Amino acid sequence: MKFRRIYWVSEQFNEEGFSEVTGVFTSVPDLIETGLGVTDRSKHKAGFRITLCALDSRGPSLLTLTSTDFSDCEEKIAPYVQSGEITEDEAARLKHALS
Repeated sequence: MKFRRIYWVSEQFNEEGFSEVTGVFTSVPDLIETGLGVTDRSKHKAGFRITLCALDSRGPSLLTLTSTDFSDCEEKIAPYVQSGEITEDEAARLKHALS
């Protein structure tokens, strides 16, 4: 099994933009199954976002996808498919789940 150097953080945000973390995931299947969408895990219900982060890093996040528009999802994920961190199948499944 490959050691993941990246992880996904799911958040829900309110109308003012304040957010609450609702999950941290090391796999796309787990993210798709339990991390997408507005859920009852948070009182913030205006939308959700997922952020890709590097493990043990203090730098900025790698990418952020927000529920207002996922049209650039495939383009943003492409570098991580090319590097082998995300498989083509995972990228396609995530794109489908976000559409």
